[in-house]
Amino acid sequence: MAEADDNSGGTGSPYAGPPGDPFLRTRFAVPARPATFLRRQRLVEHLDRALTTPLTLVNGAAGAGKTLLTADWASGLREPVAWLTVEAGDRRPGVFWAYVFESLHACGARAAGVVGAPADPGGVGRGLLASLAAELDSRDRPVVLVLDEYDRMTSPEVAEELEFVLHHAGRGLRLVLVTRTEPLLPLHRYRAAGELTEIRGAELSFTPEEAGVLLGRHGLHLPAHAASALVERTRGWAAGLRLSALAARETTDPERYLKEFEAGHSTVADFLLAEVLKGRTEETQDLLLRVSILDRFCPDLADALTLRTDAEPLLAGLHRENAFIERLGHAWYRLHPLFREILRAHLRERMPGAEPELHRRAARWLRGAGFLPETLAHGAAGGDWDLAAGALVDDLAIGQLFTGLHANGLTQLFAGMGSGAGSPASDLVRAAGALSRRDLDQGLTRLRRAEERLSDSAPGQGPARLSCTLLEALAARLTGCPPRAEQACAVAEELLRELPAELLDRHPELTALLMTHVGSTRLWEGRFDDARAVLTRVAGTPGGAATVLPRTDSVGHLALLDYLNGWLGRAERRALAAVSEGERAGLPRPPGAGLGRLVLAAVAVDRHELDRARALLDETARLPAREHDPVPTAGRALVTSRLLLDSGDVGSAVGAAEPVVAAAVASPWAESHAALVVSAALLAEGRPDEAVRTLHGVSGDQPVCAVEAAAIRSAAGHTRDAVDLLDTVRAEGRAGPVVSVGAALVRARAALESGNAAAARGLVARALLDARRERLRRPFLKAGDWIGPLLATAPSRDLAAGWLVTGPPRRRGDRPRPEPGHEPLVAVELSARERDVLRRLARMMSTEEIADDLCVSANTVKTHLKSAYRKLAVNRRNEAVHRARDLGLL
Repeated sequence: MAEADDNSGGTGSPYAGPPGDPFLRTRFAVPARPATFLRRQRLVEHLDRALTTPLTLVNGAAGAGKTLLTADWASGLREPVAWLTVEAGDRRPGVFWAYVFESLHACGARAAGVVGAPADPGGVGRGLLASLAAELDSRDRPVVLVLDEYDRMTSPEVAEELEFVLHHAGRGLRLVLVTRTEPLLPLHRYRAAGELTEIRGAELSFTPEEAGVLLGRHGLHLPAHAASALVERTRGWAAGLRLSALAARETTDPERYLKEFEAGHSTVADFLLAEVLKGRTEETQDLLLRVSILDRFCPDLADALTLRTDAEPLLAGLHRENAFIERLGHAWYRLHPLFREILRAHLRERMPGAEPELHRRAARWLRGAGFLPETLAHGAAGGDWDLAAGALVDDLAIGQLFTGLHANGLTQLFAGMGSGAGSPASDLVRAAGALSRRDLDQGLTRLRRAEERLSDSAPGQGPARLSCTLLEALAARLTGCPPRAEQACAVAEELLRELPAELLDRHPELTALLMTHVGSTRLWEGRFDDARAVLTRVAGTPGGAATVLPRTDSVGHLALLDYLNGWLGRAERRALAAVSEGERAGLPRPPGAGLGRLVLAAVAVDRHELDRARALLDETARLPAREHDPVPTAGRALVTSRLLLDSGDVGSAVGAAEPVVAAAVASPWAESHAALVVSAALLAEGRPDEAVRTLHGVSGDQPVCAVEAAAIRSAAGHTRDAVDLLDTVRAEGRAGPVVSVGAALVRARAALESGNAAAARGLVARALLDARRERLRRPFLKAGDWIGPLLATAPSRDLAAGWLVTGPPRRRGDRPRPEPGHEPLVAVELSARERDVLRRLARMMSTEEIADDLCVSANTVKTHLKSAYRKLAVNRRNEAVHRARDLGLL
């Protein structure tokens, strides 16, 4: 709640903007000072110290004058000021930081083209916060960030993140907290370091002289002793002075009134309320009591609550009299929050039981006016769940239950929906909630009930029917049923042609989610080209935060497609894009990023970077489980089983090969990869005939699987069958180097066994040439003993040098080779950034100096160092430099 007098008023509870704009713009506005505002120079001068300390605390009770004091000071600054009024909903980190980022944009502290903004209401990635801190630290002039009504922030997670940004922003940020309570920040450290400016309740209290001037601005000219008595009774509380002045000026003897006024802490609010309302018409009092349920209101909305038509002149008059009502512009108003709270308490006393009906009236008007967020809030508050669900579905906003900043809030709002709500829209919302929890039985039951009650021919049901297709596609994805997804897609295409374009444009997340689900089922079914077509469309979908989750999900699927087609480099790039897209949007747990990390782990296995693969799998294990989602489940089984197999844990590999997922349709690639792991395990156990029998069903339709199956057949002594299998492979230009490398090695072994060593050497050289670009090591390491002599001959040795074997013969002028026992079994390859870090490390630069030189955070430098240490098999900086030099990497 904001302040309650001229020197304490705040922006109050904000309102939702027009559909399509998730930011409530009034929360960024520095509150205007009314004509009766009194600037207290002593406080302004104290606040000036805020420009010299990282943190400033303006702490006082409600109505102490904190907000307008800070607003008056901020309006006179040369430095850019980002103002944000905190709300209770900001306890969700993603929502809070989304508003902080927008406030910085609004004041010009961040360029319009700067990317990176939170998209998940549940959390924010640390990388995004580090980028913000680094950006602020690079500023020539600091930006002043004012968080008004910060007492509403009770989240320890947000407090920790705010402290992180403040600490790392350096001189580029001056944080001012306007609050009633002690913030969850280490104030003692700032205080001990002399880096905290504090203005507290005692200092905010009005002096008798100041109170006299303030009363004079309200038309009350009292003797000094009367002003002093009032200050003593109210303890200089700004709101008490203001309310007292308003009440006293309506009496015939203001001085006597103020002398006899009882300032008891428990009764002052009700007493003053009665005095402020006294003398006003019954219509005005009724209007104020009824609009107290609203965050904001206009005359037409107020008329809907009073069932009269006189709101416009009454509101205009109240605003002119500064009667605790603020004009927001465009004929919209709001009550001062403290006054609103008192009025709501009075409403319950004078009209008990009226609130639910008032909420329902407000919801009906707001729905007709197109204000969806407020419609939902008041519909829920009034217990009209059918109205709330109908508004959500009719606006095509059901997709927001799955993605975007509003997802958690909507889920929590509809969690209170009772069994009395029985409309098809209510069933659709229940179905969406159940499917988002992976409760398939409940979700499908509710979905079928809604579909049965919807008529194909009834007017106005297009949005509900389109919402059904989204849920049908999700259910099809979770149950592994491509035909159901295709049917939903076909119905959706017809409905999309019938609905208004402006409605569809307002909610791009719905079609993006639907297409992602369809693409996932196509991938599961092995229809790679069809899956790629629809997933590529989603990956290129605009829409910002509304579509970031389906976009990252689609890019993660595309990365898996590339991997399954044998393109390691492409798969790696797409997987990194999925992960980075989630980080830029501040998403700590996006599904696409989880699938992206699985693909990165799979690529690491094929490159025989087993430690990296384990680390990536460990990261995905910390993400939420995607129960009943066949594609990521099968992807995890694929990576885990291959990693275990290559690590020598044959028994565990077999157990991990089969994904634990019930699907309506079998996946050819998932079954083939599982069969390959089992077959390879049997071969490793000396059971070649069983290994070959296990490969029954692996055909040339899956090129990557076919060449690996051919390699196993060849190793089992069935070389002719292996070559015959390769002849059935239908790559059709889509298969990547994994296929060409695997096929060349199988044919090389066949040539060697037939006595054609020259052909074998040529095929191995060709395989090395294709594999070198992708750093594909697995086929060579698992090929068997026959390949060793071939790798030792030219040109294979030169082609394998530096990434597969230790290197070519020394030439004159070459650096000495590492001593025996120090040569890596698999080549060490450092990324360009890791080399940059090591070069600076060799110059004895500290972590902070390297970070400054490379324009990155210190944490980023540490991450690159850890990766380099792991690759170089060292634990210290000097060891890393020496090792890199020995290997010719520096």
